Amino acid sequence: MIDLKERLVQPGRHILSGLPQGLLAQQLPLFTEATGERGYIHVCVDDQQLANIEEQIAFYAPDLKVVRFPAWDCLPYDRVSPAAEIVAQRLSALAEFVARPKTKRLVLTTVNAVLQRVVPRSMVQGSSYRLAPGNRIKGDDLQAFLVDNGYSRVGTVVDPGDFAVRGGLIDIYPPGASGPVRLDFFGDALESIRSFDATTQRTTDQLKELSLNAANEVLLTPSAIANFRKGYAAAFGGMDTSDPLYESVTSARRYQGMEHWLPLFHNHLETLFDYLPDAVVSLGHMAAESMAARHEQIAEYFDARKEALGKQTFGAAPYKPLPPEALSIPEKQWQQLLADRTAVECSPFERPESKAISFGGRQGKTFAAERAEAGGNVYDAVKAHIEAQQAKGRRVVLTAWTAGSAERLATILRDHHAGSIADAATWAEATTRAPSLVNVIVLPLEEGFETDEISVITEQDILGDRMVRRARKQRKAADVISELATLTPGDLLVHVDHGIGRFEGLRTLDVQGAPHDCLLLIYANNDRLFIPVENFDLLTRYGSET
Repeated sequence: MIDLKERLVQPGRHILSGLPQGLLAQQLPLFTEATGERGYIHVCVDDQQLANIEEQIAFYAPDLKVVRFPAWDCLPYDRVSPAAEIVAQRLSALAEFVARPKTKRLVLTTVNAVLQRVVPRSMVQGSSYRLAPGNRIKGDDLQAFLVDNGYSRVGTVVDPGDFAVRGGLIDIYPPGASGPVRLDFFGDALESIRSFDATTQRTTDQLKELSLNAANEVLLTPSAIANFRKGYAAAFGGMDTSDPLYESVTSARRYQGMEHWLPLFHNHLETLFDYLPDAVVSLGHMAAESMAARHEQIAEYFDARKEALGKQTFGAAPYKPLPPEALSIPEKQWQQLLADRTAVECSPFERPESKAISFGGRQGKTFAAERAEAGGNVYDAVKAHIEAQQAKGRRVVLTAWTAGSAERLATILRDHHAGSIADAATWAEATTRAPSLVNVIVLPLEEGFETDEISVITEQDILGDRMVRRARKQRKAADVISELATLTPGDLLVHVDHGIGRFEGLRTLDVQGAPHDCLLLIYANNDRLFIPVENFDLLTRYGSET
């Protein structure tokens, strides 16, 4: 690792080449270690890449502090709010940065997230509340804090940002927490703080303290509402009481999608770099191209909203968009932000620049040709490749996505006498055993890689692309109703099985003698698909990540 530590403390642009994704995830903990308390930010192309790298790092360096900072899971200038879970992750991360600005940690984020402006640090600093058993706390004061900071009072807590009150018990689901907590009061004295399972209601742990932060990026406090009134008038040429957004906010009621007018609620917005001013930032492969595409997408949606003003919207309220630079970092400012700090460009390929630091990595062999060969046996090809790699002095590691697939892969390779196959639980175990062993590990890598010392072959290299469908989280009935209300004919929706269709409205069908509400989607050749409203979870807006 040529003078890497020295490079990572020098301002300017640096290039790290020969870093395919699997090797990059292995090296990121070392980069974080080299930057120390300054911190390290790695910008992924999208949420899928972030999730994969996060899982890989958990295997390579399980003790490393990793903070995820995601983007909103909705389109630019959307009519729906970001998911509560996403907002919770973002605010929890910002609170962590404010509370511990000088900490050795790796921040994983995405192009969409890092380009989006964030709430000011003053809001995060002023929206914290610490509790511990033995404190004397007035229940009304705590409830007032929760309401002012975006928490929703419900009958039973289910999602981050919920709270419920039952006599001397207050249940809260703090943003960023793994589950809800229960505060047990005797009068004004806080007797205990217990985490519990929301499904079974059983206590899972006793807590010595609890830190509460804001649950929403838009807080309907008197000062925020005053800022909104002033900002709305300045942006749109005066008050408009006929605008449901304006009417709701000025009445201190939450409005679906109000986060897309976030700049109006604050005197100013900041960037992620304002929270971590000394951190080194690295850009994943194709990040620059993704940023250009994101800027184009934001401009396109802004132009569409501007053009639609004054046109018929099938009952939907007119949408008054703020200019792109109000909520997002424009290209010129982004380049200046990078110029003011240590920035690293990571490439899976070797780069000709003389100042590039090469890690000597390259994509490993795939067995697509062997799979396609009539009468061929891909496992015989894998065996031959393993033997060739070991002959070159390289240690061989095989990766699988699950423990079950790792066991099946190991069994098949043993049957083909592909060397001495051994299971490994950790990366250290796989790379410190005798080089003659072929270690099989559970590690979610899509593509293998090679260096002069090691050859990593993935399950996907051998068997081809995997069909993966991530579990979909059930949405609450209230959320479904809110999202249905934001749909207008012509919106594009994606069905999990049937793909992209055009929403034409709600229809009531007679099903077995009873009326049934369904969404109507139109596909090519005017094909129709009716989706019962209770199956709304099968649909997402086109372009959404959820």
